[in-house]
Amino acid sequence: MDEARLRSLVPEVLGVLGRRGADFAAAEDAVQDALLEALRTWPADPPRDPKGWLVAVAWRRFLDATRADGARRRREERVDAEPAPGPAAGHDDALELYFLCAHPALSPSSAVALTLRAVGGLTTRQIAAAYLVPEATMAQRISRAKRTVAGERLNRHGDVATVLRVLYLVFNEGYSGDVDLAAEAIRLTRRLAAAVDHPEVAGLLALMLLHHARRAARTGPDGELVPLAEQDRGRWDTGLVAEGVGILQAALARDRLGEFQAQAAVAALHADARTAAETDWVQIVEWYDELVRLTGSPVVRLNRAVAVGEADGPRAGLAALSGLDPDLPRWTAVAAHLHERDGDRDTAARLYAEAAHRASNPAERDHLTRRAARLNSGRGD
Repeated sequence: MDEARLRSLVPEVLGVLGRRGADFAAAEDAVQDALLEALRTWPADPPRDPKGWLVAVAWRRFLDATRADGARRRREERVDAEPAPGPAAGHDDALELYFLCAHPALSPSSAVALTLRAVGGLTTRQIAAAYLVPEATMAQRISRAKRTVAGERLNRHGDVATVLRVLYLVFNEGYSGDVDLAAEAIRLTRRLAAAVDHPEVAGLLALMLLHHARRAARTGPDGELVPLAEQDRGRWDTGLVAEGVGILQAALARDRLGEFQAQAAVAALHADARTAAETDWVQIVEWYDELVRLTGSPVVRLNRAVAVGEADGPRAGLAALSGLDPDLPRWTAVAAHLHERDGDRDTAARLYAEAAHRASNPAERDHLTRRAARLNSGRGD
């Protein structure tokens, strides 16, 4: 059974139930029940019309739940009007669901969870495993999110930028459990790009592809983190790089620059360099200048300081870093790197150790600890 194809049908089935009068929360519960039933029965008995099967089962589950809630009389006419089995009419409701799941009233974590359920078609168990939380905790998070958007209709378009931020949050979760969230985010962003003509959607897709192309080289044989400058570029996926660059070039040609296009341009410059030494850091600094103009983000300024340190020398990088808040995530690690490049090994070792203490990611913590230990031992690179 093609689980990716099954998940791709979820927004369409949700849309059918919504147009028949089901509210979002009840429809989403019914579709999840149908999805679980499909996972159980389809391997042995696949239907000829998968979407029609899901619609029929989800609609019956919705009606059963409605009756159980004591609303039989208000829904009786819908029971009488239940359509006969047969192919389900085509209609793309995915775009409306993207906006609904990125509702501004939702917290980022709730928006991500609801997007993975309603648009991605993942089960609560799969989402919980991906985020390393108990299934009951994730179920509560999703239930609260559905209550928040319960009164919203599927025909209201929201802010594309909010949708893109939610998808980027999904992508940055990477991989855990039995769901590859980076690959899932790329799949969902591809669907969004097919549904809406917007250069920033293309920019985000290009950025994801260019980052994902480096995935195999990011960790060593024992799971240790490998920094970009030390990665084996022969392990980068050239097909994904070429696709990402092509999508980015088409987006930039429209002359409507946004932050995801600018980030993708930085990633493309890294991908274009055959070795770390050939990286065009001057041009990367220029793209970070554009990002600062677009966002004003302190995190962007932090990344710009790294690029300045490579383009103009570590002392220039430290000068760019000096105007930023030391409490920023990764500030200490960046300072350690720049001090090391400037030859101040004692300061670099102390800052690497401090950065390791602050790190929440185990792989990053181990990497920073090894950097500190190497400098403290007096060994070279």
